[in-house]
Amino acid sequence: MTEKTSHTETPQTDAPQHEAQPHEAAAHTEQSDLHGEDGQAAAGSAEERIAALEEQLAEMEDRWKRSEADSQNLRARHKREIEDTRHYAVQKFARDVVEAAENLRRGLSALPPHEEGEDGLITRLREGFEGTERSFLSILERHGITKLDPTHEPFDANLHQAMQEQEVDHLPPNHVVQAWTPTWMLKDRLLKPAMVIVSNASSTGRPPEKKD
Repeated sequence: MTEKTSHTETPQTDAPQHEAQPHEAAAHTEQSDLHGEDGQAAAGSAEERIAALEEQLAEMEDRWKRSEADSQNLRARHKREIEDTRHYAVQKFARDVVEAAENLRRGLSALPPHEEGEDGLITRLREGFEGTERSFLSILERHGITKLDPTHEPFDANLHQAMQEQEVDHLPPNHVVQAWTPTWMLKDRLLKPAMVIVSNASSTGRPPEKKD
């Protein structure tokens, strides 16, 4: 007689879905943190590069400005040197020219004062000298050469050369009593100082009234 063996079948259940294990979650969190740090590092690196570039740009701009300023100063100095050289050459010539003007004035001063009934030759000679002098001085003025009469002006060592002192009663001390030669100027530069007589410390006069 055959024995029947009965067995109970274990009911099959669906396999549960894969659940994240604790170590996997930690790894995911760590990876996210790493990505965040990499992003921050990249952002920080970009800002540093921008800052470095801006610093280089500012340095290059400063160098350019300095170079431009140096170039302008060099051009200005070179221009002044050229002008000084030209003015020096003109000044040397002008000094010789005013010497001729002074000689012409000495020739006029050597003539006798005008008198009624004087010889006609003397009159024509004087008039010829005076016309020549006016024309000569006009030419000098057109080229920037002028003369100044310092008579009765305060003595100025920059413009006058004192030849002697004299006690007077019509001027205070340290004033020009008489000018042997005028002060010659080449535009705003002294060309030749006036040779003058100066009132000494014993002079008792008052300062002359200034001309309007």
